[in-house]
Amino acid sequence: MSPRVTSRFSRPTTLRTRATVLAAGLGASAVLGAGVAAAVESTAASSAAGAATAAHAVQAQAAAQAKVAKAQAAEAAQAAEAEKAARAAQAAQAAQAVKAAQAEKAVQAAAQKQASWVDPVKSYKLSASFAQNGGMWASKHSGQDYAVPTGTPVFATHGGTVVKAGPNGAGDGPAYGNAVVIKHGNGTYSQYAHLSRVDVRIGQVVKTDQKIALSGNTGNSSGPHLHFEIRTTPNYGSAIDPIQFLRSKGVQV
Repeated sequence: MSPRVTSRFSRPTTLRTRATVLAAGLGASAVLGAGVAAAVESTAASSAAGAATAAHAVQAQAAAQAKVAKAQAAEAAQAAEAEKAARAAQAAQAAQAVKAAQAEKAVQAAAQKQASWVDPVKSYKLSASFAQNGGMWASKHSGQDYAVPTGTPVFATHGGTVVKAGPNGAGDGPAYGNAVVIKHGNGTYSQYAHLSRVDVRIGQVVKTDQKIALSGNTGNSSGPHLHFEIRTTPNYGSAIDPIQFLRSKGVQV
Protein backbone atom coordinates (compact mmCIF):
# COMPACT_ATOMS: atom_id res chain seq x y z
CA MET A 1 0.00 0.00 0.00
CA SER A 2 1.41 3.25 -1.16
CA PRO A 3 1.58 6.24 1.11
CA ARG A 4 -0.87 9.28 0.31
CA VAL A 5 0.77 12.21 -1.23
CA THR A 6 -0.79 15.64 -0.52
CA SER A 7 0.28 18.77 -2.50
CA ARG A 8 1.07 21.73 -0.35
CA PHE A 9 0.57 24.10 -3.17
CA SER A 10 -3.10 23.40 -3.93
CA ARG A 11 -4.77 25.82 -1.47
CA PRO A 12 -2.67 28.81 -2.20
CA THR A 13 -3.31 28.32 -5.91
CA THR A 14 -7.02 28.41 -5.37
CA LEU A 15 -6.72 31.62 -3.42
CA ARG A 16 -4.65 33.14 -6.11
CA THR A 17 -7.19 32.14 -8.70
CA ARG A 18 -9.99 33.72 -6.74
CA ALA A 19 -7.99 36.84 -6.24
CA THR A 20 -7.28 37.00 -9.92
CA VAL A 21 -10.95 36.59 -10.80
CA LEU A 22 -11.92 39.21 -8.23
CA ALA A 23 -9.33 41.58 -9.58
CA ALA A 24 -10.52 40.97 -13.08
CA GLY A 25 -14.08 41.65 -11.98
CA LEU A 26 -13.08 44.82 -10.25
CA GLY A 27 -11.14 45.88 -13.33
CA ALA A 28 -14.10 45.19 -15.52
CA SER A 29 -16.34 47.13 -13.17
CA ALA A 30 -13.93 49.98 -13.19
CA VAL A 31 -13.75 49.90 -16.94
CA LEU A 32 -17.56 49.75 -17.13
CA GLY A 33 -17.90 52.59 -14.70
CA ALA A 34 -15.48 54.68 -16.67
CA GLY A 35 -17.40 53.93 -19.83
CA VAL A 36 -20.70 54.90 -18.24
CA ALA A 37 -19.18 58.10 -16.91
CA ALA A 38 -17.76 58.89 -20.33
CA ALA A 39 -21.12 58.18 -21.90
CA VAL A 40 -22.87 60.41 -19.38
CA GLU A 41 -20.36 63.17 -19.98
CA SER A 42 -20.78 62.77 -23.74
CA THR A 43 -24.57 62.91 -23.42
CA ALA A 44 -24.38 66.01 -21.23
CA ALA A 45 -22.03 67.66 -23.67
CA SER A 46 -24.33 66.79 -26.54
CA SER A 47 -27.32 68.13 -24.62
CA ALA A 48 -25.47 71.34 -23.81
CA ALA A 49 -24.43 71.74 -27.42
CA GLY A 50 -28.01 71.12 -28.56
CA ALA A 51 -29.34 73.62 -26.05
CA ALA A 52 -26.80 76.18 -27.20
CA THR A 53 -27.75 75.56 -30.83
CA ALA A 54 -31.46 75.86 -29.99
CA ALA A 55 -30.86 79.09 -28.05
CA HIS A 56 -28.85 80.50 -30.95
CA ALA A 57 -31.63 79.55 -33.37
CA VAL A 58 -34.23 81.25 -31.13
CA GLN A 59 -32.09 84.35 -30.90
CA ALA A 60 -31.59 84.39 -34.65
CA GLN A 61 -35.32 83.97 -35.23
CA ALA A 62 -36.10 86.73 -32.74
CA ALA A 63 -33.57 89.01 -34.43
CA ALA A 64 -35.08 88.26 -37.84
CA GLN A 65 -38.58 88.92 -36.54
CA ALA A 66 -37.42 92.16 -34.95
CA LYS A 67 -35.83 93.21 -38.24
CA VAL A 68 -39.01 92.44 -40.14
CA ALA A 69 -41.09 94.33 -37.55
CA LYS A 70 -38.74 97.31 -37.80
CA ALA A 71 -38.99 97.29 -41.58
CA GLN A 72 -42.77 97.08 -41.39
CA ALA A 73 -42.86 99.94 -38.89
CA ALA A 74 -40.65 102.05 -41.17
CA GLU A 75 -42.86 101.22 -44.14
CA ALA A 76 -45.97 102.13 -42.14
CA ALA A 77 -44.37 105.41 -41.07
CA GLN A 78 -43.48 106.22 -44.69
CA ALA A 79 -47.03 105.40 -45.77
CA ALA A 80 -48.41 107.63 -43.02
CA GLU A 81 -46.14 110.50 -44.05
CA ALA A 82 -47.12 110.03 -47.69
CA GLU A 83 -50.81 110.06 -46.76
CA LYS A 84 -50.28 113.15 -44.61
CA ALA A 85 -48.50 114.91 -47.46
CA ALA A 86 -51.27 113.91 -49.86
CA ARG A 87 -53.93 115.26 -47.50
CA ALA A 88 -51.98 118.48 -47.06
CA ALA A 89 -51.69 118.84 -50.83
CA GLN A 90 -55.41 118.20 -51.25
CA ALA A 91 -56.19 120.76 -48.53
CA ALA A 92 -53.91 123.30 -50.20
CA GLN A 93 -55.55 122.67 -53.57
CA ALA A 94 -58.99 122.98 -52.00
CA ALA A 95 -57.98 126.25 -50.33
CA GLN A 96 -56.60 127.58 -53.61
CA ALA A 97 -59.79 126.55 -55.38
CA VAL A 98 -61.88 128.35 -52.75
CA LYS A 99 -59.73 131.47 -53.04
CA ALA A 100 -59.92 131.36 -56.83
CA ALA A 101 -63.69 130.97 -56.68
CA GLN A 102 -63.98 133.84 -54.21
CA ALA A 103 -61.75 136.04 -56.37
CA GLU A 104 -63.75 135.20 -59.48
CA LYS A 105 -66.98 135.86 -57.62
CA ALA A 106 -65.65 139.21 -56.43
CA VAL A 107 -64.61 140.14 -59.97
CA GLN A 108 -68.00 139.15 -61.32
CA ALA A 109 -69.76 141.07 -58.58
CA ALA A 110 -67.63 144.13 -59.27
CA ALA A 111 -68.31 143.82 -62.98
CA GLN A 112 -72.03 143.47 -62.40
CA LYS A 113 -71.99 146.35 -59.95
CA GLN A 114 -70.09 148.53 -62.37
CA ALA A 115 -72.30 147.52 -65.27
CA SER A 116 -75.46 148.38 -63.32
CA TRP A 117 -74.42 152.04 -62.94
CA VAL A 118 -72.59 154.13 -65.52
CA ASP A 119 -71.42 157.69 -66.11
CA PRO A 120 -74.08 159.95 -67.66
CA VAL A 121 -71.64 160.96 -70.43
CA LYS A 122 -68.72 159.06 -71.95
CA SER A 123 -66.05 161.66 -72.44
CA TYR A 124 -65.91 164.66 -70.15
CA LYS A 125 -64.03 166.90 -67.78
CA LEU A 126 -65.37 167.45 -64.27
CA SER A 127 -65.99 171.12 -63.55
CA ALA A 128 -68.14 172.54 -60.72
CA SER A 129 -68.45 169.97 -57.94
CA PHE A 130 -71.16 169.11 -55.44
CA ALA A 131 -71.69 171.63 -52.58
CA GLN A 132 -69.31 174.11 -54.19
CA ASN A 133 -69.88 177.77 -53.28
CA GLY A 134 -70.28 180.46 -55.93
CA GLY A 135 -72.34 183.33 -57.31
CA MET A 136 -73.94 181.09 -59.92
CA TRP A 137 -76.18 179.45 -57.35
CA ALA A 138 -78.62 180.70 -54.73
CA SER A 139 -76.87 178.44 -52.24
CA LYS A 140 -74.27 175.71 -52.73
CA HIS A 141 -74.05 173.76 -55.97
CA SER A 142 -76.57 170.90 -55.89
CA GLY A 143 -74.84 168.52 -58.29
CA GLN A 144 -71.78 167.70 -60.38
CA ASP A 145 -71.07 169.42 -63.68
CA TYR A 146 -69.58 167.47 -66.61
CA ALA A 147 -67.99 169.84 -69.13
CA VAL A 148 -68.90 168.51 -72.61
CA PRO A 149 -69.76 170.13 -75.96
CA THR A 150 -73.39 170.85 -76.80
CA GLY A 151 -75.01 167.85 -78.44
CA THR A 152 -73.07 165.23 -76.48
CA PRO A 153 -75.22 162.11 -75.90
CA VAL A 154 -76.51 161.81 -72.33
CA PHE A 155 -77.22 158.32 -70.92
CA ALA A 156 -79.36 157.00 -68.09
CA THR A 157 -76.90 156.26 -65.32
CA HIS A 158 -79.14 153.39 -64.14
CA GLY A 159 -82.34 151.74 -65.30
CA GLY A 160 -85.66 153.18 -64.09
CA THR A 161 -88.77 155.17 -64.95
CA VAL A 162 -88.84 158.76 -66.19
CA VAL A 163 -90.83 160.87 -63.70
CA LYS A 164 -89.94 164.35 -65.02
CA ALA A 165 -89.02 165.54 -68.50
CA GLY A 166 -89.13 168.90 -70.27
CA PRO A 167 -88.33 172.62 -69.98
CA ASN A 168 -88.33 174.78 -66.84
CA GLY A 169 -86.15 172.18 -65.15
CA ALA A 170 -89.01 169.69 -65.67
CA GLY A 171 -90.76 171.47 -62.83
CA ASP A 172 -87.72 172.30 -60.68
CA GLY A 173 -87.30 175.86 -62.01
CA PRO A 174 -85.89 177.70 -65.03
CA ALA A 175 -82.33 177.62 -63.68
CA TYR A 176 -82.05 173.98 -64.78
CA GLY A 177 -83.22 174.63 -68.37
CA ASN A 178 -84.39 171.45 -70.07
CA ALA A 179 -84.15 168.54 -67.65
CA VAL A 180 -84.99 164.86 -67.02
CA VAL A 181 -85.50 163.04 -63.70
CA ILE A 182 -85.45 159.22 -63.52
CA LYS A 183 -86.67 157.14 -60.57
CA HIS A 184 -84.56 154.04 -59.86
CA GLY A 185 -85.54 150.77 -58.17
CA ASN A 186 -83.37 151.39 -55.12
CA GLY A 187 -85.34 154.50 -54.12
CA THR A 188 -82.90 157.02 -55.58
CA TYR A 189 -83.40 159.50 -58.43
CA SER A 190 -81.02 160.86 -61.03
CA GLN A 191 -81.41 164.32 -62.64
CA TYR A 192 -79.90 165.61 -65.92
CA ALA A 193 -80.11 169.35 -66.67
CA HIS A 194 -79.13 172.15 -69.15
CA LEU A 195 -80.07 169.78 -71.98
CA SER A 196 -80.33 170.90 -75.60
CA ARG A 197 -82.77 168.13 -76.38
CA VAL A 198 -84.94 165.66 -74.40
CA ASP A 199 -85.50 162.23 -75.98
CA VAL A 200 -87.75 160.56 -73.34
CA ARG A 201 -91.20 161.21 -71.90
CA ILE A 202 -92.78 160.90 -68.45
CA GLY A 203 -93.67 157.28 -67.63
CA GLN A 204 -91.16 155.79 -70.03
CA VAL A 205 -89.04 152.92 -68.71
CA VAL A 206 -85.37 153.20 -69.63
CA LYS A 207 -82.43 150.84 -69.29
CA THR A 208 -78.98 151.46 -67.89
CA ASP A 209 -76.80 153.31 -70.40
CA GLN A 210 -79.77 154.14 -72.67
CA LYS A 211 -79.49 157.51 -74.44
CA ILE A 212 -82.09 159.91 -73.01
CA ALA A 213 -81.02 163.38 -74.23
CA LEU A 214 -78.33 165.62 -75.64
CA SER A 215 -76.27 167.98 -73.52
CA GLY A 216 -76.60 171.75 -73.95
CA ASN A 217 -76.38 175.20 -72.38
CA THR A 218 -79.99 175.98 -71.41
CA GLY A 219 -81.09 177.63 -68.18
CA ASN A 220 -78.67 179.23 -65.73
CA SER A 221 -75.50 178.01 -67.44
CA SER A 222 -72.14 179.66 -68.06
CA GLY A 223 -71.21 177.28 -70.90
CA PRO A 224 -72.03 173.88 -72.43
CA HIS A 225 -72.12 171.16 -69.83
CA LEU A 226 -74.30 168.52 -68.19
CA HIS A 227 -75.54 169.20 -64.68
CA PHE A 228 -76.03 165.83 -62.93
CA GLU A 229 -77.64 165.10 -59.56
CA ILE A 230 -78.43 162.06 -57.40
CA ARG A 231 -81.49 162.73 -55.22
CA THR A 232 -83.45 160.94 -52.50
CA THR A 233 -86.71 162.40 -53.88
CA PRO A 234 -87.67 163.56 -57.39
CA ASN A 235 -87.54 167.22 -56.32
CA TYR A 236 -84.95 169.91 -55.82
CA GLY A 237 -83.37 170.09 -52.35
CA SER A 238 -82.80 166.35 -51.78
CA ALA A 239 -79.50 165.98 -53.64
CA ILE A 240 -76.52 163.98 -52.31
CA ASP A 241 -72.92 163.87 -53.58
CA PRO A 242 -73.28 162.19 -57.00
CA ILE A 243 -69.59 161.37 -57.47
CA GLN A 244 -69.34 159.62 -54.12
CA PHE A 245 -72.55 157.75 -54.90
CA LEU A 246 -71.38 156.57 -58.34
CA ARG A 247 -68.02 155.46 -56.96
CA SER A 248 -69.84 153.44 -54.29
CA LYS A 249 -71.55 151.64 -57.18
CA GLY A 250 -68.23 150.79 -58.85
CA VAL A 251 -68.19 153.58 -61.45
CA GLN A 252 -64.71 154.94 -62.19
CA VAL A 253 -65.39 158.67 -62.27
